[in-house]
Amino acid sequence: MTTPSQSATTHIVTLYTGFELTHTTEVLADVEDASGGGIGNAVGVAGVTNLDDVRTVQGIQLSKAPYLARLILHQVIPLSSERVPGERGPMGLATSLPARRIEFRIGKFDLADFFDNNSSGSDSHLQFLNWTVDNNGAWDYAANTRGYTDGAMIEYDDRQWAVRFAEALMPKIANGINLDADLERARSENAEFELHGAVVPHRDGVLRLLGYSNQGNMGIYRVAISNFLARLTPTPEIAAHPLQTTTKYGFGINVEQPLNDWFGLFGRWGWNEGQHESYAYTEVDQTLLFGVDFKGQRWGRKFDRAGLAFVSNGISRDHQEYLALGGLGFLLGDGALSYGRETIEEGYYTANVWRGVFASFDLQHINNPGYNRARGPVIVPGLRLHLEF
Repeated sequence: MTTPSQSATTHIVTLYTGFELTHTTEVLADVEDASGGGIGNAVGVAGVTNLDDVRTVQGIQLSKAPYLARLILHQVIPLSSERVPGERGPMGLATSLPARRIEFRIGKFDLADFFDNNSSGSDSHLQFLNWTVDNNGAWDYAANTRGYTDGAMIEYDDRQWAVRFAEALMPKIANGINLDADLERARSENAEFELHGAVVPHRDGVLRLLGYSNQGNMGIYRVAISNFLARLTPTPEIAAHPLQTTTKYGFGINVEQPLNDWFGLFGRWGWNEGQHESYAYTEVDQTLLFGVDFKGQRWGRKFDRAGLAFVSNGISRDHQEYLALGGLGFLLGDGALSYGRETIEEGYYTANVWRGVFASFDLQHINNPGYNRARGPVIVPGLRLHLEF
């Protein structure tokens, strides 16, 4: 059966501001206005097709008013006199930094601002759009519905390596807008090691190793299934439990390797234990991503970018059984499941029209959306206009 086509439009405006208190201390504050909804209200697929979708939570519409997205106090402690170039931008004002340094951040931010970054696949404004291409889908990173959390972070940077750690607040309910401030009951630890080195001669690649542990009021798929089979609930209900603290953990690998001045490879692998409910990001327990990145200087358009990516997402056996018996997650569940891995191919081209004006075309092909072989495939074209000043 062929279903009718759908369309959706999103709009995001962000005002980035920053103020240098000293040469090593700065405050960053961003105000954001986001509107519009995703295809199918951004549910029914794990690799949601637009990272900028404004979602609803359990049928509750989010406020349409502008909101404070980030408020960060950033402190740099120099450990060497040698300086390295810094990139002045939304996450920092410095144009140079000590080669060896410690950095502290505290406030409101997006964990994906600092962890699991990839120069070829992390920017939904100029690169790929899919959630599981721009981020590691198996990293259920602490965030409210809009993607932000409150937390503190420490980072050590050296010439060829870095290590960072963040403690952050979890949402009170799965994908909820309100964060739980009780650290004894709910919190998230995130750690990442980053290594730079030349596997290809004269072309430094990057390897990032990520680990995380979430504590929160998360349900357990096996318990929800057992309660349903014992007829304690009419369907498997992952949230049908008293207030509790459970632990979910996982790991990720992130690589990028330029091959020349205009072409490079990148990829991610991610895994989490899959016994506890997907709670903050998306419903993925295993993911594998491969991609290629092109820079337009090869064809005389040095500010243009293009990329191709393939990602395969999966879920644990308990997660599969929960959905097959009629259970619902915050993104998935249609009363049945003929399981198959969700696979996504995505390609984009971003053209620099004039100064800070960029126009993009994006195309995605999704097999087994929501891990269901009875659904799809789905083809999603997209157009994007990005303005920056």
